[in-house]
Amino acid sequence: MTAPKQTLLRYLGKERAALLATLDGLDDRQVRWPLTPSGTNLLGIVKHTASVSLGYFGETFGRDHGQALPWFDEDAELNADMWATADESREQIVALYEESARQADATIEALELDSPGRVPWWRPEKADVTLGQIIVHMIAETAHHAGHADIVRELLLDAPPTQDPNLPGWTPERWAAYRTQLEQIADAAHSGR
Repeated sequence: MTAPKQTLLRYLGKERAALLATLDGLDDRQVRWPLTPSGTNLLGIVKHTASVSLGYFGETFGRDHGQALPWFDEDAELNADMWATADESREQIVALYEESARQADATIEALELDSPGRVPWWRPEKADVTLGQIIVHMIAETAHHAGHADIVRELLLDAPPTQDPNLPGWTPERWAAYRTQLEQIADAAHSGR
């Protein structure tokens, strides 16, 4: 594998792992619990990211991934890729996610970065792509959703992440004081108009 592909794959793998880690230590209700007006939930984010990865590294390059994707099923519920049904276990969604990663990695290994593809669900004038573009797109997509998942997890636990090396290792009391400080600043900025 070429050095540029290895670098891109390393970044993609890092974001994949970060997203999956947001499920750690949470029960089945927590990973499914919607915390935003749009229904965003952790297991749904993982399912969605697996589904889009299968599409981008499968259909885009004429490779059969053998999975039924929720948004191509006429009978599927609205936004079926963004949540798990009661019959879909966490283990099934995680297995789908891991399989999507294996299939993406196989596509990346088999093709060159400049190999052409076509994203059938994009506008025709933007649908022609290369493998390199799709890898970068999926790094961004996965990082985007890992960020969503970090926030959802923080809301579920009502606590900041404990494993993030970029955050100070404050006590819950120090975090509460910090938040109060930011609320006071927001109020002051608003009343100062």
